[in-house]
Amino acid sequence: MPVVSQPLGRRERNKQQKLDRITAAASELFAEYGVEDVTTQQIADKADIGTGTLFLYAKTKGELLLLVQNAHYAEALERGRADAETIQDALGAVMAVVRPIVECNRTQIDNGRFYLREMVFGDPTEPQHSAALSIVGQTEEAIAAILDREKLAGADDAATAARIVSAIMFVSMAASVNAGLETEALVQDIRTQISLLISR
Repeated sequence: MPVVSQPLGRRERNKQQKLDRITAAASELFAEYGVEDVTTQQIADKADIGTGTLFLYAKTKGELLLLVQNAHYAEALERGRADAETIQDALGAVMAVVRPIVECNRTQIDNGRFYLREMVFGDPTEPQHSAALSIVGQTEEAIAAILDREKLAGADDAATAARIVSAIMFVSMAASVNAGLETEALVQDIRTQISLLISR
């Protein structure tokens, strides 16, 4: 017998509506002004909630950025996975996963770099930080599956190679020297680095 999910109660709906308002407000303000120039008070005001309520959902501005960016990152990963399924060449398939993530991260370069710093150095006990690391793990799993599918490595080696690809991608996106690069140039630089790891 199929399990029928119960509708959310009023309290859960209210919590979800507040979270949606916070996410929308933070997303809009960060996109317009950059994370460094936005205050938590501005986000609370735009979401029409008190700052105390805001801090129940995210304790820091970094957590708010993770909240916003995690959703975009997850969508980019899903697009990349779908594209990779249609590409036979291993390097092309890996880059199909990588490209939308790089494009997502570079939508607002300073915010993207801030997001990466938060992901690496943020408080791992915070729920949004944990969610960000989970998405990184899913990215590595998608890359490892491509390498394993193409018989470029055994399962353990594919997982290790996927972590290296992930490191190349994240360091390239975070590096100060790359901040002024056009997105396509950055994607091509990442491709060149990954091509040394993955035989065609």
